[in-house]
Formats: sequence, C-alpha cells, structure tokens
Amino acid sequence: MRLLLLRTGAMGDVLHALPAVTALRTALPEATIGWAIEPRWEALLRDSGGNMPVVDTIHPAETRLWARRPLSRATVTSVAGLRAELRAARYDVCVDLQGSVRSAVIGRLAGAHAFAGAAAPREAPARWLYGRRIPVTAAHVVEQAVQLLSAAVGLAPGPLAAVSLPCDPAGESWWQRQPGHEKPFVLVVPQAGWGAKQWPAERFGALAQQLTGAGYRVMVNQSSTQDALADAVLSASQGAAVALATNLPQLIAATRRAALVIAGDTGPLHLAAALQRPVLALFGPTDPVRTGPYATRACVLRHASSVTDHSRHRTTEGGLLQITTESVFAAALELLRTGEQGPTA
Repeated sequence: MRLLLLRTGAMGDVLHALPAVTALRTALPEATIGWAIEPRWEALLRDSGGNMPVVDTIHPAETRLWARRPLSRATVTSVAGLRAELRAARYDVCVDLQGSVRSAVIGRLAGAHAFAGAAAPREAPARWLYGRRIPVTAAHVVEQAVQLLSAAVGLAPGPLAAVSLPCDPAGESWWQRQPGHEKPFVLVVPQAGWGAKQWPAERFGALAQQLTGAGYRVMVNQSSTQDALADAVLSASQGAAVALATNLPQLIAATRRAALVIAGDTGPLHLAAALQRPVLALFGPTDPVRTGPYATRACVLRHASSVTDHSRHRTTEGGLLQITTESVFAAALELLRTGEQGPTA
C-alpha cells in the first residue's frame, strides 16, 4: 500500500496525528507512507540528517505562502510542483487528517485511487471533496485520527504505540552546549494560538518566582527574538526565569529533558505529551476532553465557568482568569514531587 497523509500543521495538529500514524506503521511495516506538511513543521517528522522514524516521504506543502500570496507566481509554482510530486508518487490511498478545505484540495490534487476524510470535518465544505466519508465518534482528537486512519486503510483500531519523534543531532548538540544543561528545569510556555487561550504573563512571572523559591530552575519558551509575551513573563519574574530561545529541533531536544512543562492548549504542550514528559495544562476556551494532553502524566486545570469557544478572541477568556497562581503552583509542586526529577540543589 502507498498511503498519503494530509496534516499540514500546526504543531499540535501534527502531534495529535502521530500516534495514529505510528500505530499504522507498526501494523503495516511494508507500506509506503507519505505526509504532506507545511515546511516549518518538518522537524517533527525528519531530523537534519534525513532520518524519518515514522514516514518514508515528506511532501512540503507551502500553505503559509499560499495564504499570504494566493495569486502570486510563487504560489502557482508551489502548488503545481506539489501536484506533480504527489501524482508521480502514485498513491493508492489518501487520508485527510486535517479536515480543512485546503487540505481536501491537496488531496484531490494528489490523484490517489481512494480519498478518505471525516464525515464531519473541521471545515464542512471539505467533505464534498472526499471520495469516502468516514464517521468519527471518538471524543479526543488523537482517538479521532486513529478511527479515521484505521477505517481508511481497512484495519481495526489497534493499541497506540509511543510516538517516535526525531532525535536531531544538531538539536542534541545545541542542548549539550547550554549552561547547566544537566540540571532539571521547568519549562513554561506563555504563548498560545490566540489571546483567549493565554494565561496572563504576569501570573507566569509570579509562578516563576514561586518555583524558583522552591528550588526549581525555570525557563520561558521564547518563540522568536521579538517575543513580547515571553519578554513580559521574564520581566514579571524579576530575574527568577531565563529565556529559552529555540528552533523546533532545539525545542524538541530541550523538552525531552524538562522535569515539567506548564502551558495552555498549544503546540509545545502537546510536544511535551508526545515526549511523555509531565505536563500541567491550563485550559480555558478549548475543551481538554478533545485536545487535552494525551498518554502522559498530566494535570489539567480548567475553571467550571469556562465555555468552549473557538472564536479566537484576543483577550484572556474569563474562566482562564479564574485559575490562580497559587493553584498552578500547588499543582506544579505535586507533579514535580511525585515525578522522577526533584528540585535542583
């Protein structure tokens, strides 16, 4: 079987699909598996040496370029190149794990003998582009991917295996050069996909002070050199936390060593879960039953007043504001003290 998967991004979406794909690789070791993905997320599938633990081929789908410059010559060239590459691969089955109109269009471009997607995809019009529409009933997105992918290839859903993420040599080497790399640390991630999912920066800063006072080293995920949110956390911590500026392979390397990751519903949280690190998840407008940390030691805090809403409001959701620094600190200590790692000396 030659199988094409569509899950172009973002980080959390790719990570949520990986358990299903890893299980499929175990069940069908002779299958050829290709994955169409936005280039910025390729490090989740392939290391800098070209090693790919789960898939055989990566097809770069430059969706950010297409969205930014939809009518440009560069976009036309990119789409045409992807179409030619996918057609040349002669896939037997294509499965849309993204559920968007854009991913469904990519699937039609691929020209696979069979094209399957969820009967009720994330973007409803996508379903009309599928040759086969598969009912998905599971609550969690990881289990939804298992249902969809298993049905598409004619297998009964099997047990999930641990996700195999690339162990990038360059990322590993970078981590070994960091001062104090051998000491345990807590990674806090203030960023999220939109403002309503972001716990306030000043509370992350206060939390860093409390954790430092309890003997733990605290690092703040810095998504770029101009990350105003991370800067606000660092300022509020009054020197208690330090910045961790990384690219994706470096973030994977650092997260592998984290004693605890504290974050909202965002990619680095799901990266930590995929790496089976302890996580403390702060949820507001998104439902942890659907996208909460999966298959790792975790504590999820969500106030009873939170209402599921994907409207992408800019300001912190009201229920998320009800989660206090004291409650997060207490939950963090519980996870840290029951884990394998303890406070620094």
